[in-house]
Amino acid sequence: MLQTFANVFKIPELRRRVMFTLGILLIERITAHIPAPGINSLALGQYFKQAENTLLSFYDLFAGGGLSQATIAALGIMPYISASIILQLLGTTIPYLQKLQKEGDEGRKKINQMTRYGTVALSAVQALGVATWLCSLSVVVGNQEVKVVPDQGAMFFLLTMVTMTTCTMFIMWLGEQITERGIGNGISLIITIGILARFPSAIMDEVRQIVSGNRNIMIEIVLIAILLVIVAAIIFITQGIRKIPVQYARRVIGRKVYGGQSTHIPMRINIAGVMPIIFAQSIMFVPNTIATFFPGAVSDFVTQHFSIDSIFYNFIFLIIIVFFTYFYTAIAMNPVEVADNLKKQGAFIPGIRPGKKTSDFIDNILTRVTLPSAIFLGLIAILPFFVKNATDVSYSFASFFGGTSLLIIVGVALDTIQQIESHLVMRHYDGFLKTGKIRGRRG
Repeated sequence: MLQTFANVFKIPELRRRVMFTLGILLIERITAHIPAPGINSLALGQYFKQAENTLLSFYDLFAGGGLSQATIAALGIMPYISASIILQLLGTTIPYLQKLQKEGDEGRKKINQMTRYGTVALSAVQALGVATWLCSLSVVVGNQEVKVVPDQGAMFFLLTMVTMTTCTMFIMWLGEQITERGIGNGISLIITIGILARFPSAIMDEVRQIVSGNRNIMIEIVLIAILLVIVAAIIFITQGIRKIPVQYARRVIGRKVYGGQSTHIPMRINIAGVMPIIFAQSIMFVPNTIATFFPGAVSDFVTQHFSIDSIFYNFIFLIIIVFFTYFYTAIAMNPVEVADNLKKQGAFIPGIRPGKKTSDFIDNILTRVTLPSAIFLGLIAILPFFVKNATDVSYSFASFFGGTSLLIIVGVALDTIQQIESHLVMRHYDGFLKTGKIRGRRG
């Protein structure tokens, strides 16, 4: 393993990509520590200590701690994710967007440009909501009430919208640079590094609980064992495939015989990866964002039913994850296109007639293998809720025992390792594992 990491830095191109990625992630983390103007960060930090188990703390997890620290990166990358979801949903109903999706690189560039414009609009709206919410906050320090925003004038709203929107666009650009010139998916890596930034503090909180005698060390050992089992299960589902056999027809051209070989289509059980979790979480943030504009009964209702400690919230979260797993799988793999490509290449599935019968066969398999994957993702996503209630650990620590945090970390780590693996194998170096089936080597 150590030799493999050394090999990474022996390849000039791979070394540049890795160092570029690390440099960009460092810049992104710096933005998460630049304070936003006009906010009393100490008062806001005190408020978040009191709101540890709310959806706000969960949003702060995706923002890499930017919201609780009152930084210009308070929105994080979530507006970009939301804009991507909206365009993908519209792409299933609007013919113009469907046409762009089929135009290859040119169509993708236009869709990306639309996503950027949508990110600007959503960032501005969410920044206005954050500014309105911050102005309504106050904490009691001693016997004195301290407002989070001392000067609540129009200039504060304008500065908040401009700084947070600009920072979100900058982070989006950083993510695109990683994807283009670095290693891994830039947006996913930015979300992952923001989640991991909170892991050391969560560990230290548990250590303090053990030292103070409030936590039994045997419980921590059991939790670590459970964590390892969950990680193994996530890797198993993420890397699992369903092989669909394919036979190529034999063709005689002159004195040569072409085709006739057998192969298979490696259909992944979890084609959607971590995207359904990210999409679902973006949707779950919407009610709380809207509620900031309607204080009173609406805000109280949303706070009660859309708290991460709520059964209702976790049930809706599970349903949305299952829906987005099927939705994203349908976008990532179109059975009709796969059947058409097989027909054009002179290939067929044994026992299945080419054309519609083949597409129906592939769609049936896709539906069946996606169901356990979707349910698994949903159950893992809501697992921290049960871990916290059963062991009374903090939610920041319980979130690493499943949930969105662990799914994203494992999924992004596997994707990044596979990209590095492909670079190493292409240049005749050993990968991270010298024996067994290495998923990154699959064709």
